Amino acid sequence: MSSLVVDVPQAEELYRSLEAKVRALRPKDDPNVLERAYRFAAEAHSNQRRKSGEPYITHPLSVAHILADMQMDSVCLQTGLLHDVLEDTNVTLEQIRENFGEDVGRCVDGVTKLTKISFANREDRQAESLRKMLLAMTTDIRVIIVKLADRLHNLRTIASLPRERQETIAQETIDIYAPIAHRLGMGKIRGELEDLSFQTLHPEAAADLIREIESKRQEYENWLKQVQSEIEQRLTRENIPARVEGRVKRAYSVYLKLKRQKITLDQVYDIVAIRIITDSVKNCYAALGVIHNEWHPVPGRIKDFIAMPRPNLYQSLHTSVIGPGGVTFEVQIRTEEMHRIAEEGIAAHWKYKEGSKGPGLEDQRIAWLRQLVEWQRDMKDSGDFLSTVKMDLYGEEVYTFTPRGRVIVLPRDATPIDFAYAIHSDVGNTCVGARVNGTIRPLKSTLRNGDVVEILTQPGHQPSRDWLAVVKTARARNKIRHLINAVERAKAVEIGQKSLEKEARRMGVNLGRLSNNDLAAVASEYGVSKTDDLYAALGFGRFSARQVLQKVAPEQSTPAPEPAPQLPLPPSIPQLQTDAALANGDLTIHVKGADDVLVYRAKCCNAVRGEQIVGYITRGKGIAVHSLQCPNVQKLLYEPERKIAVEWARSASDPLPVKVVIYTDDRPGILHKLTSILDAEKSNIRTLEARGDEKRTDNSAIIDITIDVKDKKQLERVISAFRRVPGVRDIERMQNVI
Repeated sequence: MSSLVVDVPQAEELYRSLEAKVRALRPKDDPNVLERAYRFAAEAHSNQRRKSGEPYITHPLSVAHILADMQMDSVCLQTGLLHDVLEDTNVTLEQIRENFGEDVGRCVDGVTKLTKISFANREDRQAESLRKMLLAMTTDIRVIIVKLADRLHNLRTIASLPRERQETIAQETIDIYAPIAHRLGMGKIRGELEDLSFQTLHPEAAADLIREIESKRQEYENWLKQVQSEIEQRLTRENIPARVEGRVKRAYSVYLKLKRQKITLDQVYDIVAIRIITDSVKNCYAALGVIHNEWHPVPGRIKDFIAMPRPNLYQSLHTSVIGPGGVTFEVQIRTEEMHRIAEEGIAAHWKYKEGSKGPGLEDQRIAWLRQLVEWQRDMKDSGDFLSTVKMDLYGEEVYTFTPRGRVIVLPRDATPIDFAYAIHSDVGNTCVGARVNGTIRPLKSTLRNGDVVEILTQPGHQPSRDWLAVVKTARARNKIRHLINAVERAKAVEIGQKSLEKEARRMGVNLGRLSNNDLAAVASEYGVSKTDDLYAALGFGRFSARQVLQKVAPEQSTPAPEPAPQLPLPPSIPQLQTDAALANGDLTIHVKGADDVLVYRAKCCNAVRGEQIVGYITRGKGIAVHSLQCPNVQKLLYEPERKIAVEWARSASDPLPVKVVIYTDDRPGILHKLTSILDAEKSNIRTLEARGDEKRTDNSAIIDITIDVKDKKQLERVISAFRRVPGVRDIERMQNVI
């Protein structure tokens, strides 16, 4: 086996440096098990190369290096070396367990995607792989640590992949893996994942922002040195031992701030930050007093995460002050132990505890994970599952209280409804009102840090479908959907039964002569288990009553002479049959398997060619087509029974209207530059409205413009060109939320 490695000296060199690193950082670990894992992986991947042309083994070696830098244990390092052998080679899980033990086998299996199982589409595969990984994480958290290291190296070397694949990986990282790193307290990994994904998803915006930050870096660093020196002198004078660090905020963090506040980089006053690391909690508060004594604090910007740690166990004091020259900057104050936890999070566990599978059941950092897995256990639809997981992974930031003082931690912009469901499902279901800080507040209002919330209930009350548009937690959403779906399913069963009876009378079929076994047999053909499920599917419009009758009583039924469409659709969907009717449909989109169905693009997102789309059966109107990124699809989580597969027509090339909102400085010439870009792109302007921003006092303007684009790529080119226009602060593609 050693001869294999001679052919790849780059891999051998990588391994030797890995071995030296492990010897230095974890001298008690047995180097022989690491070498065995390397030799095994090298043989398994011996004939494989990456898209960049490098031997494939360099990837697992690089993943192992990332894990070694985190000082992970031997099981984790072996998993890093072996993490792709099940997915990409003929090695079996039994071989892994036999050669490396149960722990390594469990972790490798948990990291492996479900590539060898057939799925209907990429979304189903992604959802099931994520389900499997989340379940594995609850048993051994090292699974996700290896996956994060794997994803980090893939992003570092992403340039060799096709552009579409790059965007998919980067978006998945922003949606899922970076938030997981945050929830595990792994700030350093999270930061690099976000920055690399940002540069992949928005290369021009990232390049422009990084260039602008770098052009001012010397100015920032000079300012930081001055402030650091002043703080060090004052802390020394007060006998507070500390080291003071200064930093310029990450590009992605700055980008989010620019988008959120619709401002330019010149208007970001807290782009620099100071970190004070001292020896005790007492001195953390003492250092805060020194800072506030020297510079005026910004009201509302003081946060005490030492007294009330975040759910991922992050602890620190945060304050923003107005420093020298009127520059606002942030100060974070923490102990060395808090700093280690903030940077490394749950990975720091392995530096000091040997031979453990991971944190105990009581560990707060993965309590959310167990809840998430429990809530998603019965969620079958892959789109709903992915959307719910993405929402639930956002960092929790709002600390609220019950009247008795119990702390309830909720996501930003959470509502009293979320609060009610966090208390108990029955409290949420019967919630009719809320008293916040002693005052009656609407249920859709957002909660803030420190709010004391009292939920008002009424026996027999049921949740409203409108709540789905405002709640922020997976728990609330799942409980609401469960009750609503139960009610709607009962209605669908009734509708389906009546439609079958009506069609039977029309076709001359005597339903009384049919047994429950006959209907049950047809139900199983359609993939449902019970007769009621068959009625429900009929009621939701998944197939027609005529088809059921032709199957259950072919000798009695008299089928209509016209051929049935390939794809069964409910009679409530209008069919296109004449040229005049065709003009009213959207011919750029097809329902898979049927060409005579009325299809239209939903106005909430106006999907454009090139974007992933999903159809939604709208009773009496046809099929509404949404972008998969549409907030309504993401937030309302439409019933799986009404989703239907749609695709872009290959032959259609008509331009599609898209509305964008451009936030700019109010200065002459900007409108001319924007319209010149559209002229160069041969993109027609349908509507345009420019106005001053009355909500702001910083000489800003808003331009609403609806343009025609051929596809997603043209839209991206136009938006990138808009962003390069001096004075443009931000651009949003309009996607309304119901």
